[in-house]
Amino acid sequence: MNEYSEECLKVFLEQQEQLFDEPVAETLPEAEAFLEDCMAVVVNSIKEVRAYLDESGMDVEGMSNEELEEASEVFALPDGKYLIVEG
Repeated sequence: MNEYSEECLKVFLEQQEQLFDEPVAETLPEAEAFLEDCMAVVVNSIKEVRAYLDESGMDVEGMSNEELEEASEVFALPDGKYLIVEG
């Protein structure tokens, strides 16, 4: 099971509407439970974001790093890592 940092959970709570039409969580425990349920992952770099999305079947070949960072499934974290949530 993934362990999500408090900072990661806060970013998801603040930015969840980039992926979902309405909030799916309102508290840190709810955010953690939701991320665990949908098997969200934290990766260390944009290169790992590209590899993960490619392995998941998304066509990322022609996308720039900036376009990857702007994808609705990708949440940039303050520590330079990325949270990937497949909605």
